[in-house]
Amino acid sequence: MAWKCDICGKRPLVGNKVSHANNKTKTRTVPNLQKVRAQVDGCTKRVRVCTRCLKAGKVVKAA
Repeated sequence: MAWKCDICGKRPLVGNKVSHANNKTKTRTVPNLQKVRAQVDGCTKRVRVCTRCLKAGKVVKAA
């Protein structure tokens, strides 16, 4: 299972952490993903969803 939101496709970002001495080290920013039981095509499935999609109401939680 990839580290990816199943709704919007949000993935980790890669960038540089730059020190005061201008030393650069790679850093990885991962999205806040939650495993949620949701209604998908009428049946209940576990999906990995970012918190932005949860807050926006793009996911219908299963009871």
